[in-house]
Amino acid sequence: MPIYSYKCKKCGVEFDVLVGVGTGDQEIKCEKCNSKNVEKKFTSFAIGSSGSSSFSSSCPTGICPTGTCNLN
Repeated sequence: MPIYSYKCKKCGVEFDVLVGVGTGDQEIKCEKCNSKNVEKKFTSFAIGSSGSSSFSSSCPTGICPTGTCNLN
């Protein structure tokens, strides 16, 4: 099941919502103030692996295609 992150435009609180399969368009409300004025945040995801990596990742963000970047 996917987890979506939201930010309330009224009070600023950030929260996550676990969305079940077949729930359709569920109404999202702020957990703190119950406002419906929320926006979905862009979030990244990770894919785990039990194998070893062919390179050592030195990218602090973990999103660089080669695993290394100039952000260090």
